Amino acid sequence: MTDDLQTLAVVPRLFPDIRRGAKTSTIRWAELRITPGPLRLICGGESLVVTVTRCTDLPLSQAAAFVGRAADWPDEVMLQGMREHYPQITLQDVVQIVEFDPPAA
Repeated sequence: MTDDLQTLAVVPRLFPDIRRGAKTSTIRWAELRITPGPLRLICGGESLVVTVTRCTDLPLSQAAAFVGRAADWPDEVMLQGMREHYPQITLQDVVQIVEFDPPAA
């Protein structure tokens, strides 16, 4: 039997926050599209399943405000952080914001 859940790799520094429910969104660019429903998050040999509640496309320049982090992530900070994962991204590029419920305990 195959596992047909959509999957998404997560960097190790973010996985603990997701596991404990402190991080409930992720910003993706030029990757496989995520849709609402079950999503398996993978980090190394560990995984957990969350339920995606909403996916929104908008320019990176609007993403921090959308997730309520505008004060923490001014444009230059947001761009620097995103370029760690996506070196070619610009503030004008459209990203997908994936929001999900905390994992079940």
